[in-house]
Amino acid sequence: MGIDEYGGGQHEQSDVLVVTTNDVPGFHVDRVIGEVFGLTVRSRHLGSQIGAGLKSLVGGELRGLTKTLVETRNQAMQRLVEQARSRGANAVLMFRFDVTEAADVGTEVCAYGTAVVIAPKS
Repeated sequence: MGIDEYGGGQHEQSDVLVVTTNDVPGFHVDRVIGEVFGLTVRSRHLGSQIGAGLKSLVGGELRGLTKTLVETRNQAMQRLVEQARSRGANAVLMFRFDVTEAADVGTEVCAYGTAVVIAPKS
């Protein structure tokens, strides 16, 4: 698995900026739209669960599960961006992930933040 398969985040061409900070240097907030989130729940297939169980006996990274979590986070973030865009935002501030087990059948990943309209400072 290459390094690109382990990472996430936005592409530089995105029309909605997503940051973990409370503000964006050189910009001011014109309007706060409110909370936005993207949610997804993924289950692991039986093969990966067995493989992970065996791997946990000897130690090391569970690459299949890592790849699944990366894909899941990216999907949640994409949904967050789509919701922010549809509400008229051009940025999401205070972006975070929340990850929990969903009823022992999968992993719930929620990407959330505050949708805003930002503009360059004059």
